[in-house]
Amino acid sequence: MSIAIVYGSSMGNTENAAGVIKEKLGLEADVLNIADTDASTLNGYDKLICGTSTWGSGDLQDDWDAFDFSALNLDGKTVAVFGLGDSQSYSDEYCNAMGKLYYSLKEKGATMVGEVSKDGYTFEDSEAINDDGNFVGLALDYDNEDDMSDERISNWIEKIRPYFA
Repeated sequence: MSIAIVYGSSMGNTENAAGVIKEKLGLEADVLNIADTDASTLNGYDKLICGTSTWGSGDLQDDWDAFDFSALNLDGKTVAVFGLGDSQSYSDEYCNAMGKLYYSLKEKGATMVGEVSKDGYTFEDSEAINDDGNFVGLALDYDNEDDMSDERISNWIEKIRPYFA
């Protein structure tokens, strides 16, 4: 079984989160920058954990935005997502990019895991909220809630670990 933790990071926060996720997951996993990765590489993994920051008016991080999803085939593969956003300055589009990434990966056949309750988060709106009222993955805010990031990552890892073991 092969696992990749794939991130798109402009300021380094998503890259940092990917490293912490790998450490806490405690399993053999490759950490890949989406800027240096193509669909055929991702297709070669059994399981993926994908992360993005939110930019502009709720957009995907630039490298994910430029990624060619058309050649991606995730049928039968387990995928979890995490996203970074600013819950205060961009409260009305908090972690929107994580929602966009989630739906793009799901559309390519992925079995998505790792939703997170929105309890304990402060924001107005997000495209990353599913029909059950939960985040589609792990939402992080290194700008305003950095003190909560370690615990949020740890709790999420415990939730997704059975799917990646």
